[in-house]
Amino acid sequence: MKISKEEVKHIAMLSRLELEEKEIELYQDQLSRILEYVEKLNEIDTKAIEPTSHVIELNNVFREDVVKESLPREEVLKNAPQATDKFFKVPKIIE
Repeated sequence: MKISKEEVKHIAMLSRLELEEKEIELYQDQLSRILEYVEKLNEIDTKAIEPTSHVIELNNVFREDVVKESLPREEVLKNAPQATDKFFKVPKIIE
């Protein structure tokens, strides 16, 4: 399928692109080749092929939710730039 220069200009206008004449010719050729390739793909019989959303099968990887002992509060808070007895101290962001 051959695309005309007017069609390329129309696509450029819809895309809000300003193209020079040299670019219009380049895109005319490239878009025409893309459409020719899509036409070739349309010739392939895909009736027996099941539609898929991914090329490979996806499986979620779940791990068991196990309760573990956490770090001691004093040890964690000593790494904080500022802390109170039990909490991280952060700058006030709401007036």
